[in-house]
Amino acid sequence: MMMSKKLTLVLVCLCLVKLVYAQSSAPNIIVILADDLGYADVGFTGCKDIPTPNIDKIAKSGVVFTKAYVSYAVCGPSRAGLITGRYQDKFGFSDNPLMAPNDPTMGLPLTEQTLGDLVKQKQYSTVAIGKWHLGAHQTLRPNKRGFDEFYGFLSGGHDYLPENFIFNDLSEVKSQFDAYKANLLRNNQRVKETAYLTDALSREAVDFVARNNNKPFLLYLAYNAPHAPLQATKKYLDRFENIRDVKRKTYAAMVSAMDDGIGSLLTKLDELKLSENTIIFFLSDNGGPSHVNASSNLPFRGEKGSFFEGGVHVPFAMQWKGHITAGRTYNNPVSSLDIFATVAAVADAKPKNNLDGVNLIPFITQHNKGVPHTQLYWRNHKTNRLAVVTAETKLITEKDKKPMLFNLKNDISETNNIAELSANQNLLKDLDLKIIQWQNLLLEPKFEGLLDDKKYTSEHPERWIIKDNK
Repeated sequence: MMMSKKLTLVLVCLCLVKLVYAQSSAPNIIVILADDLGYADVGFTGCKDIPTPNIDKIAKSGVVFTKAYVSYAVCGPSRAGLITGRYQDKFGFSDNPLMAPNDPTMGLPLTEQTLGDLVKQKQYSTVAIGKWHLGAHQTLRPNKRGFDEFYGFLSGGHDYLPENFIFNDLSEVKSQFDAYKANLLRNNQRVKETAYLTDALSREAVDFVARNNNKPFLLYLAYNAPHAPLQATKKYLDRFENIRDVKRKTYAAMVSAMDDGIGSLLTKLDELKLSENTIIFFLSDNGGPSHVNASSNLPFRGEKGSFFEGGVHVPFAMQWKGHITAGRTYNNPVSSLDIFATVAAVADAKPKNNLDGVNLIPFITQHNKGVPHTQLYWRNHKTNRLAVVTAETKLITEKDKKPMLFNLKNDISETNNIAELSANQNLLKDLDLKIIQWQNLLLEPKFEGLLDDKKYTSEHPERWIIKDNK
């Protein structure tokens, strides 16, 4: 009997050791998302006038994806794709959602599993910091979508200077862009922030890591920099006295502030000896709107909002020290949709829905000699514009307009439309068929977007009358 009890105790101890080991070996996950960052505006893509040494550390310590795409060319839908690993049009998230705190349909549907939901299966601590833009109704906010903690704002943008935060609550907001001037949220409570917004978001990220260093965590750090409005403090502006263009100078200062914050986060990981067990993704949510914030998408054509490379081809780097060889480049097309599938694999978590992204690790390590995607797709339902990209070609179609076909291998700037060449007609038909087949999988939009602001308000006169919708 005594021997049996001892054996049981030993087995229990072994199980506990195994559980502790499994928990401690589960990698921490950090997703850093810039907002409206130009492709050519970080060091690892060749930027010369804006130093980004800390962002570049991620690239140098891991892998740079030279053909990285997001699932849409503007903020909201792109974020919906990233946080679910699914083409957002498959669940009707086809527009930038409006600030509509009374509307439970204006945002990410509850049918969708977020990155936070995913890793909570494995007892991760989770936080969303910064820009949400996936719904303002109480049921759609981060704390209800898999994130233990939230510090940031619900709208599609925000002022950066704390003296501009003049609204204490959404009940004081009377228009879409008033929300840019609302006080920030810590979970469901409004707080009075005193720091430059980018610095505040970085501070919160470092604090979260420090408080959760003894268990696996997911940090979703969604900066709004360098999205408009163009605002920076003297500390960062003084670094760019050599840039004469006022827009470009302020934009550079905003990027530099973000880079400083990323540096403080990397330093904290090193201090806590977590760098070897943390996977970090860095990317932008779409291309830069050059005419608005003086960003650069060179050598690409187009900007935010377009399906040319300048709208959807983004800087993307990933590090996982000890697992991914430093200094690598990966040259096959990848997507922001792949982040979810990669996180699911490394966290050993089960996705609820069928994913459109894939686990990138086997491709990076060359255990899988194939390619992650043979095609990637885009749809703009308002203009009936569609696009498909392969390893070498891109087709853009739009109702009542001639198709545009580009050979990206020889013409990355998309200057030469080769759709009418007789030699390309079979290719054109094949790509067009693929677009049609993909389009058949999509849903109609579930809500009216940013361009319907006035129409939505006229149809919902109670829009700014805040109800008890908890």
